[in-house]
Amino acid sequence: MFPGLYTLTELQQALASEPERWRPLVFTNGCFDLLHAGHVRYLQAAKSLGRTLIVGLNSDHSVQAIKPNREGLPSRPIVPEMQRAEVLCALKPVDGVVIFSEITATNLIAALKPDIYVKGGDYQIQTLPEAPTVQAYGGRIELVKIEIPSSTTAIINRILHPQGDPA
Repeated sequence: MFPGLYTLTELQQALASEPERWRPLVFTNGCFDLLHAGHVRYLQAAKSLGRTLIVGLNSDHSVQAIKPNREGLPSRPIVPEMQRAEVLCALKPVDGVVIFSEITATNLIAALKPDIYVKGGDYQIQTLPEAPTVQAYGGRIELVKIEIPSSTTAIINRILHPQGDPA
């Protein structure tokens, strides 16, 4: 283990014992497989909305369920969960990481009740599976504009099929 990686129980205890240190709490979640500048800017924007930023990180198992194998592409995740967590914990805007194995972060959100739930601007509140849970306890949802449109899938495709490759 390394600093900044929490279990859900540890995080709940920290929030309960020192709410003034943690709140307003911002929460976001995702796979964060191959970290890129778009991720960094997104996390910086999320952190600016509150005092602390917790990242819910999809476990290897949940990434495999969300991003099933596709012919001609490597299986996901590319980077194992503990390495993804370590990289996220090392980023300045991130105050903590908690790994979860479900497809959505709904259970984490219900347990932590973040003041602000953040997702990228490519999402819509109406179709966000976590939205009803956040709205039920009075939390706020913020959609952050994506400054650098990039994705792990796009990076993988560029590596596998560079410009000028006749394939």
